[in-house]
Amino acid sequence: MIHVVKAEIKKKGNHILICGVLQKSLQHVMGSKMIITLKDGSKKEYEESKSVHDIALDISEGLARMACAGEVNGEVVDLRTVVDRDCELSILTANDEKGLAALRHTTSHVLAEAVKRLYPEAKLAIGPSIDTGFYYDFDHEPFSRDDLDNIEKEMKKIIKEGAKLEKFTLPRAEAIQFMEEKGEPYKVELIRDLPEDSIISFYRQGDFTDLCAGPHLMSTKSIKAFKLTSSSGAYWRGNEKNKMLARIYGTAFAKKDELNAYLLQMEEAKKRDHNKLGREMELFTTVDVIGQGLPLIMPKGVTIIQTLQRWIEDEEEKRGYVRTKTPLMAKSDLYKISGHWDHYKDGMFVLGDEEKDDEVFALRPMTCPFQYYVYKASQKSYRDLPLRYGETSTLFRNEESGEMHGLTRVRQFTISEGHLIMTPEQIHEEFKGCVNLALYCLKTLGLENDVTYRLSKWDPNNTEKYIGDAAYWEESQGVMREMLLELGLPFVEADGEAAFYGPKLDIQAKNVYGKEDTMITIQLDFALAEQFDMYYVDKDGEKKRPFIIHRTSMGCYERTLAWLIEKYAGKFPTWLCPEQVRVLPISEKYHDYAKKVEDQLKLNGIRCTTDERSEKIGYKIREARLDKVPYMLVVGAKEEEDGVVSVRSRFKGDEGQKALDTFIDDICKEIRTKEIRKIEVED
Repeated sequence: MIHVVKAEIKKKGNHILICGVLQKSLQHVMGSKMIITLKDGSKKEYEESKSVHDIALDISEGLARMACAGEVNGEVVDLRTVVDRDCELSILTANDEKGLAALRHTTSHVLAEAVKRLYPEAKLAIGPSIDTGFYYDFDHEPFSRDDLDNIEKEMKKIIKEGAKLEKFTLPRAEAIQFMEEKGEPYKVELIRDLPEDSIISFYRQGDFTDLCAGPHLMSTKSIKAFKLTSSSGAYWRGNEKNKMLARIYGTAFAKKDELNAYLLQMEEAKKRDHNKLGREMELFTTVDVIGQGLPLIMPKGVTIIQTLQRWIEDEEEKRGYVRTKTPLMAKSDLYKISGHWDHYKDGMFVLGDEEKDDEVFALRPMTCPFQYYVYKASQKSYRDLPLRYGETSTLFRNEESGEMHGLTRVRQFTISEGHLIMTPEQIHEEFKGCVNLALYCLKTLGLENDVTYRLSKWDPNNTEKYIGDAAYWEESQGVMREMLLELGLPFVEADGEAAFYGPKLDIQAKNVYGKEDTMITIQLDFALAEQFDMYYVDKDGEKKRPFIIHRTSMGCYERTLAWLIEKYAGKFPTWLCPEQVRVLPISEKYHDYAKKVEDQLKLNGIRCTTDERSEKIGYKIREARLDKVPYMLVVGAKEEEDGVVSVRSRFKGDEGQKALDTFIDDICKEIRTKEIRKIEVED
């Protein structure tokens, strides 16, 4: 009798562990052939069971050498998996995302083995593949760059040894004993969290064994190109209350030229990293005594954010929004009505003690319940709807320490927040208007090709996180899906990413290192009007509950600034630049004319300065370019005599002489239209 594992798969930490009871499958009728349908539609027939690797070998030896994993009927499996029935099979190589993940996961095991060889006292935690490569966490003192270089050398030795990876399973009790004997407390903790009847999988490579469900390569020798890129600290299980572990990041590819291209890309990413470049440009800074996740926006950064804010507020006014200004904190009573106290309290800054104080306050993590009371201040009719409330809102969220990063993940931030209150008949048109506003913002900033769209749904397996029942969620998610299809947006769907009260359209973007963040969000809410007793009087004279859309037009200003720094490497479009023009007199004799030019520019609303230092003009030009100023106006005897300026720009270099009025007209048009000029010269 042929047996297969029919298993419930549970994700724990960064390992997927096999749980449940082994169940027998029906044996193929003796003599019947097994038909395997391959990715290209062709079919292979076998009279007996075969592993995925054997099937790959039967197709071609070259494919078998390149194979990293298999995909059987849509499920990624190990190359050792035995196929014993008709199925659809794809042989995954490193050219496939899932195959590359298997290669990188195997490399993380080689990393763990190398660390255990060099530092036997280190304790193993978790080591998954990630979008950019892999990492492994160790209970060990921090690793230096020299340490990483030594670990790399040891990894190369392990790869050269070419040990085969062998999978085996143990019952939960035996698995615990196995890891206790190896002195691996973090692995023991992971196993103890599983049901008692779990069957736990391991992979062995030579003398090294790790807790893992795979999939993995057949041998360490198949790893051809890898690099350990950095090290950092990471809390065990991402909880700041747990011990800080030492994390090693790395990446791996099938070919060395792919690795080299990636490393070159990462070097470029470091130059664009907003956390580095934003500080160098004096756009923002952070100070330990002020606190993590509480950036100080410096004058140049404030100029950019103010420019964005004025633009957004004016644009929203054109689109029928009315503005509110609401408190930065409220009593816990407000958040209990909205449901945030039950569903979001851990993410809030609470002021006071519920057991000791008569009144407990909390800094607001959102503006919606405040604006609902603006709505409720007077009776509304269907004629008053839709109502579009907008607010430039400063919000506070108690993010985990390990999640903080520059301007993209902070504890205090400002957002272009809005809430639209409407009748059911108005949902489609108002949702479409929110999407159009978001797309307009993205296009104006030059970011429309840098985003993806996600329908964020509830998690039906974790319903306590949400309000409403399954019927509510299926209906609201269905409405949003229908509207997205009508708009023709290419979107993916993701469980567990919804707000606790409704589904969201999340507009996602990646930073220079490939980490994805939500930039803009549009949320449907069919529930909170009931909790806040919001109503309008319909044309039939009856009281009805309105529907609500929560949305941002551009999102968080701090995160957008980070995004723009990385997108443009600090060379912002002229309308956003803190300094748009720098006047460069050739010598002191022309300071008076330079001052007249500067005054005329400022009179037209152009942000400019004059460099009056006693330096050579070439040096001044280089300094202005390093400061990423889009325009430099050189003035000397000829310019003063003719009433002109010599224009140099980051776009074309030397643009020749222009009448001052002509230059002002040109740059004012560029600023007014928010033009994004193409840079045609290199620094």
